[in-house]
Amino acid sequence: MSRNQVILLFLLSVLFGLAAVFFARQWMSRQIQPQAEVEVVEREPIVVAALEIPAGTVIESQHLTRKLLEKDWRGENQYTVEEELIGKVAHDTIYPGEILITQRISKKGEGATLAVLIPEDKRAVTIRVNDVIGVAGFLLPGNRVDVLGTVKFGKNSASTTTVLKDIRVLAVDQKARTSENKPVIVRAVTLEVEPFQAEKLLTAQTRGDIHLTLRNPQALQKEKKAVRRYVAPSVTIIKGTETSKVKVRD
Repeated sequence: MSRNQVILLFLLSVLFGLAAVFFARQWMSRQIQPQAEVEVVEREPIVVAALEIPAGTVIESQHLTRKLLEKDWRGENQYTVEEELIGKVAHDTIYPGEILITQRISKKGEGATLAVLIPEDKRAVTIRVNDVIGVAGFLLPGNRVDVLGTVKFGKNSASTTTVLKDIRVLAVDQKARTSENKPVIVRAVTLEVEPFQAEKLLTAQTRGDIHLTLRNPQALQKEKKAVRRYVAPSVTIIKGTETSKVKVRD
């Protein structure tokens, strides 16, 4: 074999070797290339609060907006159409961006603002007040008061007792909520009470005058501890027609 043939075979072997490396590299890159999987997420529109809705507010169109939510996150208690909410009342304060759910909205036929704010086991009782009884106008919805009853026995004799303690004010006049914090003279105050408390309040009102005392919302009701008295045991001794008691000592 001549020298030229040897050089030609060497060049061909180098050429075939490089080609083999190139094709092997291409094949391996195709094998390790990650496969991108596209996940299809279905979204549906739901109704959310466009701005803050205070408790007891009648919902209007400007209070509402819509956004898309993943279908898997949808619940049966969520609203999808704004028209279903117009005219209903918010049970609690709803904040911007919050999803509207049935538990926080009044149902059809439940009435307007005040009725939906009353818990199931409570009642609303309205009493007439003046500027003195109404704490000089400093009463606001949400305040807590004590109810005092005064009974007059004569011109110079009267007795005042606490009828109810720590009672929440639901409304003053016809306002169940207010953004102001200044005194307003009111003519009626609506209180949230239990059924038996409503009976005590109305009974006290017929017996005399009713007054309200404003409580500090941070004040805690102190429970009175029962005072236990120790009575030493005794034995009754009967002698004929006479009886006597003798205390037993330890």
